[in-house]
Amino acid sequence: MICFILSVFAQILKSGWTGANECTFIAVKPDGVQRKLVGEIVRRFERRGFKLVGLKLVKASENLLREHYWDLRTKPFFSGLIMYMSSGPVIAMVWQGSDVVKTVRKMLGETNPADSLPGTIRGDYCVEVGRNVIHGSDSVESAQKEIALWFGQSELQRWEQSSSRWI
Repeated sequence: MICFILSVFAQILKSGWTGANECTFIAVKPDGVQRKLVGEIVRRFERRGFKLVGLKLVKASENLLREHYWDLRTKPFFSGLIMYMSSGPVIAMVWQGSDVVKTVRKMLGETNPADSLPGTIRGDYCVEVGRNVIHGSDSVESAQKEIALWFGQSELQRWEQSSSRWI
């Protein structure tokens, strides 16, 4: 909610604003957790200069996953996706920063790892589309929806990053 309020306020004040306080939702999927990639993934976002404002390890319920992936409900892989995402713990995160949604999408790489460039998370760690390690919001609107779905207002932290004036 913090990011949403700041984002709305900034958009009202300045047209074309992309957002020092824009937030995105990231989930390290069960295969990424099992393969012990969480630290590497967090490190990449931190080194990029983004601020972590929410993080938790969760066993996602079927209801939560069905709501999260609602747009894919008519796809033939939907049931398998729900089974896969509920097969183990997920790391849910909220990252904040300037153009964070667009930049993180580039850092993730393509959904199909075969189309992902080396240096991207999926390009470096994924082999097949069905086990692609990570999810990231594809727009500011979906980020707001996903953050609200996965995090309560009290779970997002407001804090000042001492290096923010350098980034």
